[in-house]
Amino acid sequence: MKDHSNRLSKPMMHALYFPSLILTALLTGLSAGLFYAYSCSVNLGLARLPDNEYLRAMQEINKAILNPVFFMSFIGSIFLLAFASWLSHSEQVATFRLLLAATLVYAIGVFGVTVAGNVPLNDTLAGFNINAATADEIRLQRLHFERPWNKLHSIRTLCSVGAFLLVVIALCKTK
Repeated sequence: MKDHSNRLSKPMMHALYFPSLILTALLTGLSAGLFYAYSCSVNLGLARLPDNEYLRAMQEINKAILNPVFFMSFIGSIFLLAFASWLSHSEQVATFRLLLAATLVYAIGVFGVTVAGNVPLNDTLAGFNINAATADEIRLQRLHFERPWNKLHSIRTLCSVGAFLLVVIALCKTK
């Protein structure tokens, strides 16, 4: 009787490894690029806006980012990082360690920070009615949102760039 516990044969795993690593690098790079570009342009531009315009812009951006293209790179990176790590585990120890590190950095520092930090701030902001708020309430809302959100965003930017660099190094080490 054939053992079907390992669904992917070794040749199939080998054939999938390099393409999965390339796609992993692409999606992780796209995420890192998004967070980096946001840090060095969008956040700087938004910081110059008056309080009510800043809050309104962030409300709209937070709605607009929830789209399939964003989710493909943001969530796809986690799955591909884990998949590429798994494919490399038996033959390329150094590459496996790099990919496992990239997976952990991305899962905790990008995905985890986003889900546990940025999303709750976004949800609170989404429930804030700018039109019904006083100038003081608007100022306080921005104060409670902007600095914490930007700090968390800096963490996920550094982690996404770090994860991408680890994937690039792993790609360079691949035989």
